[in-house]
Amino acid sequence: MQTHNIASVLAESLPYIQKFRGKTIVIKYGGNAMVDEDLKSSFARDIVLMKSVGMNPIVVHGGGPQIGDTLKKIGKESEFIGGMRVTDSETMDVVEMVLGGLVNKEIVNLIHQHGGHSIGLTGKDGQLITAKKLRSKVEPTSEIIDLGHVGEVDVVDTSVIDLLLKGDFIPVIAPIGVGKDGFSYNINADIVAGAVAEALNAEKLILLTNTVGLLDAESELLTGLNAAKVHELIDDGTIHGGMLPKIGCALSAVESGVSSTTIIDGRVPHAVLLEVFTDTGVGTLITADE
Repeated sequence: MQTHNIASVLAESLPYIQKFRGKTIVIKYGGNAMVDEDLKSSFARDIVLMKSVGMNPIVVHGGGPQIGDTLKKIGKESEFIGGMRVTDSETMDVVEMVLGGLVNKEIVNLIHQHGGHSIGLTGKDGQLITAKKLRSKVEPTSEIIDLGHVGEVDVVDTSVIDLLLKGDFIPVIAPIGVGKDGFSYNINADIVAGAVAEALNAEKLILLTNTVGLLDAESELLTGLNAAKVHELIDDGTIHGGMLPKIGCALSAVESGVSSTTIIDGRVPHAVLLEVFTDTGVGTLITADE
């Protein structure tokens, strides 16, 4: 992949720094960017830089591969239905240990190593995320199945995030919520990032993934889309399969007041900076209808 000269990017970035100064930007961190050592380090540096120029970055992270590796080590097979991990009580214990412990604290530590101040938390802390059990349909029968401790966001209480931002900390959030039933729930990180962005009325939502963005039928990158155009692409089948949940999250965010959502390639070094600090940006940009 092309290596970008970050110094030259920053030299032209002043208008964008001014645009986003004091604004909240929620970044969903996942994919290759979470497992490649160089990409992990560059991501942490980028987040610290955003904070240092007056932005309010909030990181929501995944950790599926790390959960799978840990389950394998204890001799437990991962089971997926419709792309979602079946999460019994034992698996949920592993999810909490890996997401809320190992992965979360590694990200916090990397941010600290690069000069930032960060605090890690899960959606259970400060009642940040109240969850409810997700009941999913399996195609083509539309049978309702029980995925165990897999949840969806019910309510986001931003009080603890507000306190961290006022204290000049970078929040790093693991996508685990707690239900009114007292049970813990594993929630898709894209969904949590979108819900947090909506609750905070964030300026921008950035979703890191392992593709260049949304592609058309000729595998060309689509960008500069409004909500109406995205709905058309869903209806004609251009957007399908595994991209649908991510696009659904992006749509919900912009239709709920977030100014824009961008799906970017986390395999590109400094992809977040390139999106925020340049005119052209990277990936697929989605905005609300005018």
